[in-house]
Amino acid sequence: MAQLERNAVGLREVVFQSICSMAPGAAIAASIPFGSPLAGGALPLAVVFAFFGIFFTASSIGQLAAHIPSAGSVATYSAVGLRPWVGFLVGWAYAAVEILIVPLVMLQLGYTIAGEWNSKQKSFSVNNWWIFTLLGTLLVGYIVYKGVRSSARTGVILGAIEISVFVVVGVILVIKAGSHNDLAVFSPHYANVKGFTGWSGVIAGSVFCLLAFSGFEAAAPLAEETENPRRNIPKAVMYSTLSIGLLYAFTTYAATVAFGPSKFKDFASYNNGNPWDGLAKGLGTIFWLLVLFAIINSTIGNANAGANVFTRTAFAFGRAGAFPKALAEIDPKHKTPRNAVIVQLIVGLIIALGLGAKYTPQTAFGIVATALVVAVVPVYMIANLACIGYFTKHRKEDRRTLIHIIVPVIGFIFLIPGFFNAAGITGIPGLSFIVSLASPLTYGAYAMGIWMLLGLVALAYLSSKKPEAIKEVATIHG
Repeated sequence: MAQLERNAVGLREVVFQSICSMAPGAAIAASIPFGSPLAGGALPLAVVFAFFGIFFTASSIGQLAAHIPSAGSVATYSAVGLRPWVGFLVGWAYAAVEILIVPLVMLQLGYTIAGEWNSKQKSFSVNNWWIFTLLGTLLVGYIVYKGVRSSARTGVILGAIEISVFVVVGVILVIKAGSHNDLAVFSPHYANVKGFTGWSGVIAGSVFCLLAFSGFEAAAPLAEETENPRRNIPKAVMYSTLSIGLLYAFTTYAATVAFGPSKFKDFASYNNGNPWDGLAKGLGTIFWLLVLFAIINSTIGNANAGANVFTRTAFAFGRAGAFPKALAEIDPKHKTPRNAVIVQLIVGLIIALGLGAKYTPQTAFGIVATALVVAVVPVYMIANLACIGYFTKHRKEDRRTLIHIIVPVIGFIFLIPGFFNAAGITGIPGLSFIVSLASPLTYGAYAMGIWMLLGLVALAYLSSKKPEAIKEVATIHG
């Protein structure tokens, strides 16, 4: 069987693969502000709290990546560290998560551009969102099909642009804040939301910040195409998590002192729910355009990274025989899993255009996001357990209690509130901020639940008819 292109990308490219998968521009502008109604002016502290939580999981995945370089990434880690059948179910969930990235962010691209165009020219209908969603999806499909070199280098450019824009805008906001700069926002002092004062508000707000780091592990599926993957993939996972953690902390600080920490609980609803656009408009038209461009840029970068992850996961499972073998076919010229790219393109368009037409692109975004987060958080939780299992069963001589036992346990615990929040599971002691999901957002959770039930059926079938396919998930091809 043909292989992926070996040594096609280096450390820089895989660092930005993970960075783009986190979509920092979109996270800064959209995800993180959702924590402000809970954390208030202490949201910067909530970001730092979330960072430490996710950093433990990044450490676990980095430790596994150093020994298990595979396009199967978290699925192979789980298969080796725990059991092959666990790895299969993790891969089944992870494939669904990553195939949803493109329709998710292309919906955001569509309604963002159409909405801003309509605000400047009323004759242009917001209902034209589908044009940009379609064009963006086709563009990403083309970039990914052209090969990992082209795709990864595109990610470097897009990631650098969005980071640069938000750093520049953040610096100007800090300067403009002048005497209002206050490091007390990194303490519970400004956690002033009624019912969530102090640390309770910080922890509640951190759940939304935690999810902004989703995608930090996206370098791992490129292991078989990366130079010295046992060294570069762990570095990429850790470097990207650390750098974006610093970016989130700085930009959230800048927004808090510019807006006012005492009233920051209202930040998420500012400027019709587009708070960073509002802050940028206050600095001048050029900065508003830069922030808008960075958000659009972030959606393209995120879709590109997500498509890379899905196609490599599908390739690895197709190679193992756990997915149709056709998904493992490699384009002889570009060395990309061509059928997996086509599947990503078709499924992405059906989901985005179908849900967007039935509801609205914003509602469709919420449905897809719910499905994605409900699945990705358990994947991360299992990765922590896989780290413990791997260094207990296979690397006892290398096992260190702190990094291979304690750190994964803490990482696992930090993710529990994120899962309950994403799934809308209420009544959990100490997690009173969680609210039940409303329809139609519940459809996303139900759809992912059905997908996992189908995964159990597929597991039973393969275990009976093709047991070697399940065992193959644990094979290291790096």
